[in-house]
Amino acid sequence: INAQAQHVFEADASASVADVKAFVQQVEGIPAAEQYLVCAGRPLEAGSLADAGVFALNTIEVGVRMVGGKVHGSLARAGKVKGQTPKVEKQEKKKKQTGRAKRRMQYNKRIVNAVSGPGKKGGPNAQGQAA
Repeated sequence: INAQAQHVFEADASASVADVKAFVQQVEGIPAAEQYLVCAGRPLEAGSLADAGVFALNTIEVGVRMVGGKVHGSLARAGKVKGQTPKVEKQEKKKKQTGRAKRRMQYNKRIVNAVSGPGKKGGPNAQGQAA
């Protein structure tokens, strides 16, 4: 039996689940009403061990029932941040120009208003003169 420590329970053919719970209560001090027993992934309810499919050298796991209740918050809202962040209004932005107006603005910026300095004009990623 695996509980807080491992114990050996010698059972005969007529041993019941209640006998195992009484044994665990005696050696571990866990009340029988709060225990649940599992063997090979199946919970053991009332009845004999043979009816539940427990045979020689099988390991029985002992667990303690947890007190029920609500989890703080709701599991359905886990990970949701939308309701917690404040809403910020969108700012008004100036409408971008498209088509002919955009090309005219590019022309004015690049050619008409360009200040010609000494030397060749550098591109947008050109590094300045190293000093």
